[in-house]
Amino acid sequence: MKTQSSFTLKEVPLNNNCPECYSNDGLMLTFKQRFIENLFYKAITEDTSLEMHCKTCDTIIFPVRWTDAIEQVVAYQKRAVKPKAKSFKLKQAGWIFVIVDVLLFVTVMLFVTGVLSF
Repeated sequence: MKTQSSFTLKEVPLNNNCPECYSNDGLMLTFKQRFIENLFYKAITEDTSLEMHCKTCDTIIFPVRWTDAIEQVVAYQKRAVKPKAKSFKLKQAGWIFVIVDVLLFVTVMLFVTGVLSF
């Protein structure tokens, strides 16, 4: 079973006014990066996303509601965030699968070439 989830790269408090409640101290910008995990491997992807919510009125602020000032701050923060490098790591089950496949391939090749016979 493949699970896709994300982890938080960076959380930035913003001093801009919330478009919903007009509070000046409740906006929080969160950058997330996606990773995939299953039985055989773990992988960090290059996909990043961002989410903005207001802690004062407890609402998610979608990009349609952003003001020009918020867009400028978000653009600056996008340039400042450094995502983790793309990575791929085999788990124990993955290594076992690779080793068994290599052994099976070598056995078949030895049998076909006549080195090994039963």
